[in-house]
Amino acid sequence: MSEAYEAAGVNIEAGYEAVARIRKHVARTMRPEVMTGLGGFGALFDIANSSYEHPVLVSGTDGVGTKILLAQQTNQLDTIGIDAVAMCANDILAQGAEPLFFLDYLAVGKNEPKQIEQIVSGIAEGCTQAGVALIGGETAEMPDLYSEQEFDLAGFCVGIGDRDYLLDGSQVKAGDRLIGLPSSGIHSNGYSLVRKVFFKDHQFAFDERLEDGRVLIDHLLEPTKIYVKDVLPLVQKHHIHGIAHITGGGFYENVPRMLDDHLTAVIDTSVWERPFIFDKIQSLAGITSEEMFNIFNMGIGLVLAVDEREVTSVLDQIDGSTVIGCVQAREASDAQGIRLINLP
Repeated sequence: MSEAYEAAGVNIEAGYEAVARIRKHVARTMRPEVMTGLGGFGALFDIANSSYEHPVLVSGTDGVGTKILLAQQTNQLDTIGIDAVAMCANDILAQGAEPLFFLDYLAVGKNEPKQIEQIVSGIAEGCTQAGVALIGGETAEMPDLYSEQEFDLAGFCVGIGDRDYLLDGSQVKAGDRLIGLPSSGIHSNGYSLVRKVFFKDHQFAFDERLEDGRVLIDHLLEPTKIYVKDVLPLVQKHHIHGIAHITGGGFYENVPRMLDDHLTAVIDTSVWERPFIFDKIQSLAGITSEEMFNIFNMGIGLVLAVDEREVTSVLDQIDGSTVIGCVQAREASDAQGIRLINLP
């Protein structure tokens, strides 16, 4: 035990305890390709027996934004890790790849082993939902940079796909149907506006019950849905031409990312029921529906571009999915690559 280091605000023994606490959570995420346990200088993952003919590694990193402040303020720490995994794994999936392993970076002002265990338990749950192995990470105790109550969380994910079948926009064509997969709520984007609306502009309490019967904080900390197990089998059968993960920038930024420049996505916003929380945010913020669709997922977390002949098969295999539009040749008026119709 370093007394000098502890006097500076870093508790090495607490770090050891935190590692001991998280081992059981990490263990449940393991895949047969993992070659090392916790504690090495690097984590090893064997892809030699990959079934892909021309394997390509696909990587992504992300955080959970200011949603993390709500987890801190309410001390509800067991779901924010799911968000961290979801943001990365869903992005890997959107490239037509299978997420393989995940690493986290957790920075804290003070190492509290029980709190770290709660956070990592959420990360492990997210990894289990995504089918990825939690093979390493870093917990950094950084007094003076963070207060004792503060922490930040980010993640890094690596996946694998076949070079010839990665979803790069080239497969999507005019006539493809767009299928929307329901979100679990706000997911992990737009929370600077969410916090401003509920807690700065209007003084809501975390435990306030809204008109739909749910408590506000339950809406706001609902973890991001992970789509890997629903969608990956369809990707591997080459039934999907493109995927858009609806994250920061909402529909207007993310849907065109799966299209070539000569195509436009036409989406009918009236064909699915918007979750109550988005109507509440819009009402309190006093902003247009167009702006809402430029910030939030509005109840659709993933958009699939599918050949019209595959639509029925995809709808049958993914609960809650619905056709929300189609792909058309781009017109001069569709400079953004997306057109939303029937906006409320």
